[in-house]
Amino acid sequence: MSDQAAIHCERQGSIASVRIAHPGKFNAMSRRMWRQLREVFLGLQQDSSLRCVLVRGEGGHFCAGGDIAEYPDFRFAKDALREFHEVEVWGGLSAMLACDLPMIACIEGNCMGAGMEIASCCDLRLATTRSRFGAPIARLGFPMAPREALLVTQAVGELTAREMLLAAAVLDAAEMKSRGFLNQVVPDDQLSDAVDRLAQGMAVLAPRAARLNKQTLRHLRGAPPAGDPANALVGGAFDYADSTEHREGIEAFLSKRPPQFSSE
Repeated sequence: MSDQAAIHCERQGSIASVRIAHPGKFNAMSRRMWRQLREVFLGLQQDSSLRCVLVRGEGGHFCAGGDIAEYPDFRFAKDALREFHEVEVWGGLSAMLACDLPMIACIEGNCMGAGMEIASCCDLRLATTRSRFGAPIARLGFPMAPREALLVTQAVGELTAREMLLAAAVLDAAEMKSRGFLNQVVPDDQLSDAVDRLAQGMAVLAPRAARLNKQTLRHLRGAPPAGDPANALVGGAFDYADSTEHREGIEAFLSKRPPQFSSE
């Protein structure tokens, strides 16, 4: 893995900017990046000087999913697969969900799989006209983990989640705005200005009220750990680890060939 693959965090006044960076891979999330995401948001939560957090990708893309090149190292063993999703991935996402600072997702280009999950943790979402959204992991031979599926479904709505997961649908920004996932869609060259205006406006609002509103909304949403219906599913959720279908999907992607799925 490149040393350039990382989650960067910069502060400018009362606004923090969290950047997803994985050059050459459309900012795909590596295992180390998931762990870094958790540490970054645990730190942001403790910083009382901050008023707003921007979450963005580098190089014209938000995040294209997970780093599939790493998958053969751990995904075919049930315990390792469970640790990846329950500890590393959910560790990062849950730290975002538990953060009381208002968060804005600034979405360019690809927002797939892990990108959808990270964007779903944010309070407001802005995208460019060329942004694309989906979770086409059915092509890779595996399902979305229960907690991650709940998170995305709550953000995009059940019908859209079903379309993404069952039909591997990839939707454009206009469609995602019409379905209520995006707050604004702007031309590519206007995203930075639109995000800055929104963030600056939020940064002058009452900070304690913002944090209390985040806590209230989290409670009303039934966000984990309170009222998590995914708990009942986790026990057997990773039994597919060593399945032929799982192996075929990942091996086909890495070999740059269409997968051949058949009944086992």
